[in-house]
Amino acid sequence: MTEHLKHILLGQMEASLAMLRECIEKCPAAHWDEKIAKYAFCQVAYHTLCFADLYLTESESLFVFRDLHPKGWEELNGEYPSRRFSQEELLGYANICRDKARANLAAETAETLQGPSGFARHPISRVELHLYNIRHIQHHAGQLSASLRRIQVGTRWVKTGWP
Repeated sequence: MTEHLKHILLGQMEASLAMLRECIEKCPAAHWDEKIAKYAFCQVAYHTLCFADLYLTESESLFVFRDLHPKGWEELNGEYPSRRFSQEELLGYANICRDKARANLAAETAETLQGPSGFARHPISRVELHLYNIRHIQHHAGQLSASLRRIQVGTRWVKTGWP
């Protein structure tokens, strides 16, 4: 059952990340800094990838900051990123998150999935954190997709996996 659950989690994580990546890829340059609620398109994409990356880590203490996080925790927890990120940087970050999902979900066991999330801010099981992460990615992918549809840029629904 554990292998089946891991397969499902990975399929849905990859589908969510693929849909987010498509939004980033299809965003016209003129729309990159347009507001989605109170944040620019690029900031919403960056925020989503940061937390996908974070929650794919075994625990908060093991998270490794990338060049994309010049201010460390302040970068993740603050209202705005410290700099503007390019489309190419965020497309690359989406690929990093996909690769991390593949590696980390493959390493999960029945015990780790049932154990604590590894994040004090989320006193839930590890499997529930993965579901939470997928929901978070999909929430923001939906925001970005809706903003693109308003300017006549279509995106597609991904059922499972990374197309």
